[in-house]
Amino acid sequence: MISSADAASALDLFEGIPTSAVSDCLGRLAGTHTLRPQHGDSWLRGTALTVRVRAGDNLAIHDALRQVRPGHVLVIDGGGSEERALVGEILMKLAQKRGATGFVIDGSVRDVAAFRAAAFPCYARAVTHRGPYKLGPGEVGELVVLDGQPVHPGDLVLGDEDGVVFVRPQDAVMLAGAARRKLADEAATLASIERGDYDERWIDAALANSLPTRP
Repeated sequence: MISSADAASALDLFEGIPTSAVSDCLGRLAGTHTLRPQHGDSWLRGTALTVRVRAGDNLAIHDALRQVRPGHVLVIDGGGSEERALVGEILMKLAQKRGATGFVIDGSVRDVAAFRAAAFPCYARAVTHRGPYKLGPGEVGELVVLDGQPVHPGDLVLGDEDGVVFVRPQDAVMLAGAARRKLADEAATLASIERGDYDERWIDAALANSLPTRP
């Protein structure tokens, strides 16, 4: 796992870059697609403290919260189960107090009004009032898979209104540069639309390539 100083430097590279630009530069295949922001529109930045739990059981999350360091995001593999909330206001307050910057959960949460009021980033598959069991088993600090996306301990976690993407620290410089170039290209496209000279010739070329050839 990278040091906190190195993680902060890597995260700074993505200042102001939306997840959509990062996702486009990851082949439009990476990141989550069913986990939704439950907290409002504040952005998420941090490094992954990974947790794997049994469906509907949050004992390992309590254990992980004893290991939280400032800048951690608790990335929780709940197996996609929506039956029971894995975190709520109490664990949010505890995570916040210990310097965590958010939750990403392949499972359910509750007390979403508290998350919105605190603007504390929380992405989850669903919301339910039903609370969790606390029996275990679980794991902290191992490779997990959320929504089909592998996440390693220490991966960069980037979230906004559109969802969450994960970046390997060793890829941060290359990917941030590519994402900024993507944003510059999009800004040029938007400007051309405003001027009225948007070039649509690429559509004809794409259509020609997509049409089946006749025998």
